Formats: sequence, C-alpha cells, structure tokens
Amino acid sequence: MIQKLTTRVFGTAAMLAASAALSISTPVSAEVIKADEKGFVTRDSAVVEAEPKAVWLALISPSKWWNKAHTWSGDAANLTLRPQAGGCFCERIPEDPASDEVTLEGSVEHLRVIQAFPEKVLRMRGGLGPLQSEPATGVLTIAIGKEESGGTRIVWEYVVGGTMRYKVPVIAKAVDAVMTQQLNGLAAMLGRIDEPASTKAPAEDTQEEAAEPVDDAPAADEDASSDRMAELAEAVEALEEE
Repeated sequence: MIQKLTTRVFGTAAMLAASAALSISTPVSAEVIKADEKGFVTRDSAVVEAEPKAVWLALISPSKWWNKAHTWSGDAANLTLRPQAGGCFCERIPEDPASDEVTLEGSVEHLRVIQAFPEKVLRMRGGLGPLQSEPATGVLTIAIGKEESGGTRIVWEYVVGGTMRYKVPVIAKAVDAVMTQQLNGLAAMLGRIDEPASTKAPAEDTQEEAAEPVDDAPAADEDASSDRMAELAEAVEALEEE
C-alpha cells in the first residue's frame, strides 16, 4: 500500500500566461507550506536545461519519469496522460499472466485534467495514492516558465482539502516526499541545473526531512525517506484498526 502511494480559472490566454509566470517568479524549496484540519499544501520547484516545449512534452509522458514504486501496477510504462480538459492521468492494470484462471485488465484514474495550457500550465484534480480512498481531493498545478538567468523553471504544487481519516501532519509529509520524488525524476530527465531540494540543508528545523531523495542521493536522504514512508505506514495501519 505504501509503495502505491503515489482552481478553476477564467479569462483570456494572456491572463493564464500571467498566472503561470506569477507562480514561478519566486524560487521555492520542497516543503509543506500549509497544514491544518482542513487540509494541506505541498510545493516544490526545479530548474532544467530544456526549453518549455520539451518540458511540456516530457510532462505529458509520465511513463518516462514517474517512479514505478508509486504505481498500482508496479510499472510506470502503464501510465498515460491526455492533456485536454477532461483528460485522464490514468494507469492500465494488465491481466495477471501468472494466474491459472482467466483474468481481466483493469485501470486506475490518478487525476483528471481540468486545465491544459501547453508549455505553461497543467492542472489536474484528484486524490493520489492513499487519498483515493478518502472524500478529500486535491488539485495539482504544474507551472512552466523561462528563467531570466537561463533554463526553465517547473513549479509543482499540490493542494489537498476535505475529510480524511489520516492525521494531516503525517499524510502531508508523506505526500510532499512523493511529490518531490516525481518532480526530481522529471527534472533529472530534462537536465536539472539547480540543486535538488533533497540535498539542501534545511533553512529551519520545521523543514527537516521535507523531501524524498532522488535515486543517487546520499544515504542519509534515503534514511529520511524511509522514515517518512514508515510514518505513512503507521497512519494506514491505524485506519485498518478502526
């Protein structure tokens, strides 16, 4: 279960572009920027060498960068994303070839696209991973924009609200770690040129262990990630005991 953890906008195209630019104007590091009884917000960013068009094309091809540990099928190749309003970020669940019985193919909807502005903003709604079992839902906004100093910045923000049986501080940290891991995978594929948040010293104690490491991160970061997943495991076990 733990390994499977994986705004409505009106106006002209110019207004949408301005909104995207505003979202990426200030560099941010991976963190839970808000958490209370109503929900939580996680935010991360990365700067890559690739141009916005290449970033967009990679973004809408999650099978190339999404961590397979956070899929239901165990294989990121089963992921697809249709970048149109109403489009699905979905996963195919293949038939079980090892079964002695006839099996059927299944599927999972991770998120539903509510805004697709090529090379600028992708916004999707839904509950990822264990949030799928809860009435709570989230909005994932991914903004793309050129940096004046060179490269392209990707800002990744997930806003979750509503009723959930998890303890918010626990689930918020775990989801933040997974969101950072996915952005790290995308950024690594596109040629990351800034320092991943998982290798930065925290600015204050409340930011400690805020991000999950990339695959080649130091062992200390791997330990922090394991602790974060252990916290989530406890939360899930507590639900099962109710």
